[in-house]
Amino acid sequence: MSNLDPLKVSSYYYDLPNELIASSPTFPKGEQKLLVYERAKDKIHHVKFKDIFDFIPKESAVVLNDTKVIKARIYGKKESGGRIELLLNSPLQNDTFLVYIKGKVKVGTKLFFENNLTSQVVKLNDDGTREVEFYINNQRMNFQKLSAILEKIGHVPLPPYIKRDDCKEDETNYQTLFAKNYGAVAAPTASLHFDDNSFEKLKSYHETRYITLHVGAGTFKSIEVEDIRKHTMHNEYYHIPKDTKSLIDSSKPILAVGTTVTRTIEYYVRKKQQIGHSDLFLHPLNKPQRVNYLLTNFHLPSSTLIMLTASFTSLEKTLDIYNQAIEKRYKFYSYGDSMLIV
Repeated sequence: MSNLDPLKVSSYYYDLPNELIASSPTFPKGEQKLLVYERAKDKIHHVKFKDIFDFIPKESAVVLNDTKVIKARIYGKKESGGRIELLLNSPLQNDTFLVYIKGKVKVGTKLFFENNLTSQVVKLNDDGTREVEFYINNQRMNFQKLSAILEKIGHVPLPPYIKRDDCKEDETNYQTLFAKNYGAVAAPTASLHFDDNSFEKLKSYHETRYITLHVGAGTFKSIEVEDIRKHTMHNEYYHIPKDTKSLIDSSKPILAVGTTVTRTIEYYVRKKQQIGHSDLFLHPLNKPQRVNYLLTNFHLPSSTLIMLTASFTSLEKTLDIYNQAIEKRYKFYSYGDSMLIV
């Protein structure tokens, strides 16, 4: 492992058996596996999620992401009758929207969906995204109106590695208990482990604060270059409320629940902006400056998310942790088990 280069994308690859990719969550929630890594002792513990309070440092505050997943995947047809699948990514200015479309389209292509919703392609981007406008009966849709329509006709945007159609249970399972602000197309999955009981416990034991970062489909985008410094990071809208800003500006230790919280806090620390679009890329050579501890899931090989995890430890230690998790048959990815780095 000593020959691994933390600047090379291939160094972050690991081999995961397909059966360890979770296609649905573990119930009851407290029974999920939790891997705890204590950096000061260089010690790994294998426990259950309900044991997490034995390991979160007592004095720490906890920050969570209160974004809410929208039913961002819709199915429709082109004028020719050809089927189309559209995944909303994020709103842009002037009531246009950044989307991914499965199927060939060109500028001017019109798409037809349920409930009289139509869209028109206005731009094709080099990265594979498309820019569209949405209409109902020729009336242009803003994000608020579109979200209401998507709630009726849309599907939960399960990640591409979950090889099944979404179902009714996903509307609850793929949403955090405290989801509040509509705008994400992927869940902040580290928070999915909390049930009512453990969440109440968390709030009684620790100061809890929130940020909003609307997770985009770019979170699943693979890195196409070997030198990770040449990777162009996707950006996502975020907002930090006043009470959370005060916490970040203090010296109190912070546990970030998830990579989205980590990136938001760390972007603020660097830019001092409470609202904006974060495109921060954390990795072992660009480490966190403010977040002390991390709760996160197990991420895809060679992804920006495993690189962020490695920024809290090292490339070698992260791969060691992942290999141990595979040996212990942990479940991986969005509906999988979790790890706590303290």
